[in-house]
Amino acid sequence: MKELPLDKKIILFDGVCNLCENSVQFIIKHDKKDIFRYVSIQSEIGKEIINYLAIDLSKVDSIILYIPSKAYYIKANAVLNIAKELGGFISFISFFNFLPNSIKNYIYDWVAKNRYKWFGEKESCMLPSVELSSKFL
Repeated sequence: MKELPLDKKIILFDGVCNLCENSVQFIIKHDKKDIFRYVSIQSEIGKEIINYLAIDLSKVDSIILYIPSKAYYIKANAVLNIAKELGGFISFISFFNFLPNSIKNYIYDWVAKNRYKWFGEKESCMLPSVELSSKFL
């Protein structure tokens, strides 16, 4: 597997999902501490990370937060941990961590299941601009 930056947290996202791409753009804009790097689930490196973590994509197919050599988070826990890292008003949503995983993931799964219908789908993954290319693996 390609050597990953150990000092960055890696967000794996659905590269053909408009909601996911817009979420990545939002995170980039608010990631003032340059904490995150990004990779689409459909890319070769994305597939390698998923295989390494032994994640079943039939159960998780939209977002994974991977902290190399430490941990990974899926579904609602990934979203809430990302929000916590961003700080400021965005970190407010990490307040919902008190909810049981079953409730958090029920809501997450409902949105994930409907994301293409509500927000649309692309034919291919986005290509980052030159300025942002260093943030993508």
